[in-house]
Amino acid sequence: MTLYHVIIALLFRSISFAFHYIIFLLILNNSISLGCIVNLVKFLGNKSLKKPPLCIITGLGEGTGGHTAKRFANAGYRVAMLARTKERLTIYERELKGSKGYECDVANLDLLKETCERIKKEMGHPQILIHNAVKGNFEKLLEGKPEWLEENFRINTTSLMYLVHAFIPNMVESKKGVIIVTGNTAAKRGVANTPYFAPTKAAQRILAQSLAKDFGPKGIHVAYLTVDASINTPWTRNRIKKQINQPDIIFTQPEDIADEIFHIAHQKRSAWSFDVEIRPDIEYW
Repeated sequence: MTLYHVIIALLFRSISFAFHYIIFLLILNNSISLGCIVNLVKFLGNKSLKKPPLCIITGLGEGTGGHTAKRFANAGYRVAMLARTKERLTIYERELKGSKGYECDVANLDLLKETCERIKKEMGHPQILIHNAVKGNFEKLLEGKPEWLEENFRINTTSLMYLVHAFIPNMVESKKGVIIVTGNTAAKRGVANTPYFAPTKAAQRILAQSLAKDFGPKGIHVAYLTVDASINTPWTRNRIKKQINQPDIIFTQPEDIADEIFHIAHQKRSAWSFDVEIRPDIEYW
């Protein structure tokens, strides 16, 4: 086998094709033993031909979801991104190598189930699942509608149940996996203007805690990240009047949240955390 043949093989975009082409030429020239072939197959099968790990993120947007997708993609992960807006998904697909967008409103539970099956078929089983989709209303009780509670619950909590039903069985089989849920202080306390929101986040956190206690001993790390601050995005800056035109220092930066999520996802098994709280240094608490 000549160097020319090796170079031609490696020019192919498919590593698998190049590998098989090289092996074929070696066999043809009686330049390789059966034992060497077996060892090469094992090595390249476990290393070169293995797909990068998969991370799934719900609630892709220009804040936490988008920056988290970038953080994991830049670390070599393939990223399956769920969002309601196709245009947003297209932007991130173009920017992030190995990513794939799935247009899905997680409030539509039938569509969510279909999307989970599509991801498994097209990208495989995830090593990391990040539930970041959220919906909330911030009116006092008599200013809102009773049906808001169920709508928020479906997105914040019920969809999490559907996601883990879809993906946790393979994690159990693999004896490893990470599930991270993003939340806020509404998960731990109610105030006058959160009767339609806080109960859904509290339930979400308790569901995550139940999962952590059940599946932690099976090798699956479940964590709940509480962001005790407003996040620095255009829509959050304009949501509360007193935050308009305020300096960045009063906000939690979405890229910093993404770094913390990545850190949690890679904690050593002897030092896993469940409740993680982050806030700017000047935040009153």
